[in-house]
Amino acid sequence: MFSILIHALLIIGAICMAGPFLWMMATSLKDNTQAFSDPLSFLPNPIMWQNYPNSLQAMSFGQAYFNSFYIAVIVVVCELVTTSMAGYAFARIRFPGRNIVFVLFLATLMIPFQLTIIPMFIIMQKLNWLDTHLALIVPAALFDAFGVFLMRQFIMGIPKELEEAAIVDGANRWTLYWRIILPLLKPPMAALGIFTFLGQWNSFFMPLIMLNSSDLYTVPLLLNQFREQYTSQWGLMMAGSMIAVLPVLLIYILGQRQIIQGIALTGLKS
Repeated sequence: MFSILIHALLIIGAICMAGPFLWMMATSLKDNTQAFSDPLSFLPNPIMWQNYPNSLQAMSFGQAYFNSFYIAVIVVVCELVTTSMAGYAFARIRFPGRNIVFVLFLATLMIPFQLTIIPMFIIMQKLNWLDTHLALIVPAALFDAFGVFLMRQFIMGIPKELEEAAIVDGANRWTLYWRIILPLLKPPMAALGIFTFLGQWNSFFMPLIMLNSSDLYTVPLLLNQFREQYTSQWGLMMAGSMIAVLPVLLIYILGQRQIIQGIALTGLKS
């Protein structure tokens, strides 16, 4: 009986979570008359397939897709390198104040991002990086407290005997990281890479502050412009939203196993 109740609650929760997405998908195939019909109908009749090509023609989705994709890929690659190196340093290298520095580093997770946007904007202005993609790539690629925590916790669970054996064979610190630790970090790196890619692809606030030129816009910014231009064309708006969310949905479906494995293997060791 308890198992049936749990499954029923999970099914209800799944329906509540999937409901808005399914409604968006259905509305993307409707015209305005169907979208506001009384009573509301979930299934479109007739199906307006032309909403998708019309939305693609209305906005330069190709350029926005390229901008979002290459920014996300660069940030993912750089962040995986920096977080794994920092995580290794905090887990294995003993230096004065290591634990204090790590705690202070994690404390930054409690600072709302909105509080840092003004000093970040001033820094980007001083560097002449406003209205460039560098303002989106460099800060995200060089600092991720959650990623460092994830890597550090995983490395703490790796037996030290592996490194001690390599040291006996003459390995230095860089060799230990590159040849021993890094190959073992595939599960947390896969999880962090997926989290980072999804976060960068969906990022709206930072690009909104840093970018002005429309040819530099990412997908979320383009969708915002689309909403302003076609405020009453709900079918086109939902079609554009579906086009924007498909890559994220595909990556999540393909990478959900890596996400679960990376988090499960990391644990919460101190």
